Amino acid sequence: MRLLKSAILASIILAPAAVSDDAAKGKFIELEDMFNIEYAAGPQLMPDGKSVVYERRSSDIMTDGTRINLWVAPLDGSAQHPLLSGEKQYRSPRLSPDGTRLAYISNEEGSNQLYVRWLKTGDTARLTNLQDGFGQIAWAPDGKSIAFVMDVEAEKKPLFKGMPAKPEGAKWAGPAKVIEAAEYRGDGQGYFDVAYSHIYVIPADGGTPRQVTSGDYQHGGRLAWTADGKEILFGSLRIKDAEYAGRESELYAVNVETGDIRQLTDRKGPDFRPSISPDGKRVAWMGFDEDTRSNRENKLYVMDLSGGKPQALTDDLDRGINDFEWALDGKSLYVSYDDHGKALVANVDLKGKRSVLTDELGGQSIGRPYTSGEFVAVPGGVVITMERTDRPADLALVGKGGKPKLLTALNEDLLGHKTLGKVEELSFKSSVDGRDIQFWTVTPPDFDPTKKYPLILEIHGGPFAAYGPAFSAELQAFAAKGYVVVYGNPRGSTSYGEDFSNLIDRDYPSKDYNDLMDAVDATIAKGFIDEERLFVTGGSGGGVLSAWIIGHTDRFRAAAVVKPVINWLSFSLTSDGYLHYSKYWLKGTPWDEPMDLWKHSPLAYVGNVKTPTMIMTGEVDYRTPMSETEQYYQALKYRKIDAAMVKIPGASHGIAARPSNLVQKIGHILAWFERYDVKKDDAKKD
Repeated sequence: MRLLKSAILASIILAPAAVSDDAAKGKFIELEDMFNIEYAAGPQLMPDGKSVVYERRSSDIMTDGTRINLWVAPLDGSAQHPLLSGEKQYRSPRLSPDGTRLAYISNEEGSNQLYVRWLKTGDTARLTNLQDGFGQIAWAPDGKSIAFVMDVEAEKKPLFKGMPAKPEGAKWAGPAKVIEAAEYRGDGQGYFDVAYSHIYVIPADGGTPRQVTSGDYQHGGRLAWTADGKEILFGSLRIKDAEYAGRESELYAVNVETGDIRQLTDRKGPDFRPSISPDGKRVAWMGFDEDTRSNRENKLYVMDLSGGKPQALTDDLDRGINDFEWALDGKSLYVSYDDHGKALVANVDLKGKRSVLTDELGGQSIGRPYTSGEFVAVPGGVVITMERTDRPADLALVGKGGKPKLLTALNEDLLGHKTLGKVEELSFKSSVDGRDIQFWTVTPPDFDPTKKYPLILEIHGGPFAAYGPAFSAELQAFAAKGYVVVYGNPRGSTSYGEDFSNLIDRDYPSKDYNDLMDAVDATIAKGFIDEERLFVTGGSGGGVLSAWIIGHTDRFRAAAVVKPVINWLSFSLTSDGYLHYSKYWLKGTPWDEPMDLWKHSPLAYVGNVKTPTMIMTGEVDYRTPMSETEQYYQALKYRKIDAAMVKIPGASHGIAARPSNLVQKIGHILAWFERYDVKKDDAKKD
């Protein structure tokens, strides 16, 4: 899976800000290592019940993307082996009900298509010849059909029809693009034609896909066949102007033969991700009761398909359900949720009794240490993607004993001989209200507590998200260059309950700033930080807070503000999520609450900034548009503050999705901080 080529790397990797002798010898993590990291994803139980098939994801230096192959890992810990492997992509494995065939998506013949592989013989058939993107594949219970979701472009109705005829050979600019939809562009998608997602079925041995839903509605997410194969359950909101309904959705069932649709739920709030119990009698799903607070936590619901009232199995759990799966016997479910910066897997019976199996789920957020992770039910427990501070996700088996048993070791060849920064918890009381606040520090690999080190405060995005004690390529790269990194979860973060996350409801940024300063002070109190060498960075919501911080204090030597919101007045009507933010995050619209939006905007405090600041954003970011970055850059330059604007080519809001962009992000931040490191300034004077 490794594609490391030193000659190519030398030509594309930024020169590091400073490299110790140990790092130069490859003892510490280096920027070129970003091209060689692998991790596990999407495990599925194989029909023998003794192994799982999973997505083995690795960076491809030649295509500057992620390569996804399918591998099989035995549950007894014996050697794994490839199932579908090569330069092409093989993803989304789904086993047939009888376990004899595997459906998957691949681009092995060009565009992404649906394939089926007969496991006993290795024979493979391509089922589709689709032009548009599709996903959410699901086998019918009898194994004769496969359902999937695909976008169908809406009929175009030209506004102006009076263009004169174009003379033969003339080269005109082309037709105007008329936009009338409320949702007309998306981050990572750009401007798109209006399309509606519909459910299709196709014979499992090949044939013509047949559309089974209709109407100008979105029918998407996880699909669930009823046990008799007559209906498919899905989440949607089949009402007029659904795009204005915010977080609302309901569960529906479509008759595969007739296309008739019946509504299963009718609540105020979203209902989505249906899953049928193994005996076919119940449906489980996720959702919550809407009250328009900024952050709401998903609950797990169960209902008899024959009728009855939905039962909330996790009402007593003040944490949001991330995912769930029925246990193999159908008597309980497994759920994942975040708690105090860690992702857990628990078993929940049909009366709501819950027992935790493990708190070591994670490892799939390669750049920064966000909570993450996937799992699958297996005989006697679950297989998880495992979280560790020194490795990205491997697969591990967790049984009744709760101690994970590793099934893979995807990065031992890359990281086994390296010394990584040590991650330790840093907990303290908030200076604002005495609340418990949880952070972590990463110390350099050659850390000596008797010495003084520069500090980087790294702030997570969201803001409704959580960091934890997980592997982070970015933070390890900072530590390898001699920085102590402090990161964690100020108020507004998830995994501590809805009240904690909603302390910034319609008040963001605010006292989360104080929590971040408390984290810096708590780290300094340990005695090994050079207080003259403090730096701050963060992306998205962390970019907002980085810009807010330097507008309220000048204690940092330099700042790297990544993909920020600078001005809520402009952002609220230029982001691709504009229908969401004024409704759930902000006190109101720019015309109703201009002063409230302005007082929470970092731009309002740019007159206070003295800190040298780099602002970095992807060129095609539609979530926190480039216009936000340019406003701040121009304001800083107007005031003659040292500033740089870095535009990452071809990047959307997921700025580090491509390996080379992850390298560029880390490299530019380190180079900017290196420029303003006070000790190096003093050395130059000497």
